[in-house]
Amino acid sequence: MLKIFTDTNYLTEKNRGIVFPLLFDLWYIKNKNIEDYYSLVDDFKLADIAVVPVDIAYFFKKNKTQWLYNFIDEGNRLNKKVWVYSAGDFGITLNKNIYTFRLGGFNSKLDKHTFILPAYTVDPYKLITNEFKTIPKDKLPQIGFVGNADGTWAKLAKEFLIYLKLNFKRIFKNYFSDYQEFYPSSLKRYQFLKALQKNNTVKTDFIFRKKYRAGAKTEQQRKLTSLEFFENVYNNPYTFCLRGSGNFSVRLYETLAMGRIPVVIDTDIRMPLGEVIDWEAHCVIVAEHDFMTKLIDFHKNINEKDFEQMQLNNRNLWLNYLNLEAYFIRIYSIFKEKII
Repeated sequence: MLKIFTDTNYLTEKNRGIVFPLLFDLWYIKNKNIEDYYSLVDDFKLADIAVVPVDIAYFFKKNKTQWLYNFIDEGNRLNKKVWVYSAGDFGITLNKNIYTFRLGGFNSKLDKHTFILPAYTVDPYKLITNEFKTIPKDKLPQIGFVGNADGTWAKLAKEFLIYLKLNFKRIFKNYFSDYQEFYPSSLKRYQFLKALQKNNTVKTDFIFRKKYRAGAKTEQQRKLTSLEFFENVYNNPYTFCLRGSGNFSVRLYETLAMGRIPVVIDTDIRMPLGEVIDWEAHCVIVAEHDFMTKLIDFHKNINEKDFEQMQLNNRNLWLNYLNLEAYFIRIYSIFKEKII
């Protein structure tokens, strides 16, 4: 059991959406499975881990950074491991003695105390009528994609204006996050997907959207676009995965949850739980310049049995490591070994 100390004054209904993810299970919903591994204590000195209760961007926005730094310093003084959560597409890097949990970032720039969180997704098989089963290997690789992919100049200009707007806000302290260079993800997706479509040694099943979730506004529209997305993943053994605004892919986790094989463009990403997961055994990880060749070679060289086994392994990976409950159970093992 790891003992967790936090400031519960911040665990309000208003802060529910920005709380450190583990605390959501411990405080708001009282997850019994998580409570087998973690417990909350009300004394800093009794804790193994000190957890900053909410997304650290909150303290910058509310001019409460002194509270944040005092909490971290007190944890360090008491020789506690301090965990912080940095939410959003970009995240914030603090030059402090802490363990940071965030969705993305650049692997070459992140220290060894930075842990990547899997993007939250419900089990897709609760949303669609299909049951999980593997897809047999075909002669040609068959890859799917549904999402925002637009090759127009108008879309490129829009993404660049958003990029400039965020940087303007950073300069004037209205937006708090690490800086990232401009990456036109929608245009990049369009270019990669179009190149795949032109290759007659690859089968493609793509639905291009010009807006996120096809611009769905109502609950019914969101449900329909979700079904269309997950049915596409279900029907194709491979799914194309490229980063969005932040340097991570939600689609990666959705593909694994479906028991399919992600084709991941490596943009200096860091995967979750790299200490215990051999990601090369679960994804086709490729560089931008040779992504098509690597996909074709991978499919050519994998045998029928291993092809289906990889799909089964990916489904189990999500069930046992990458939904948030399973993830923090694995994190428990990593930190328990370091603390004992």
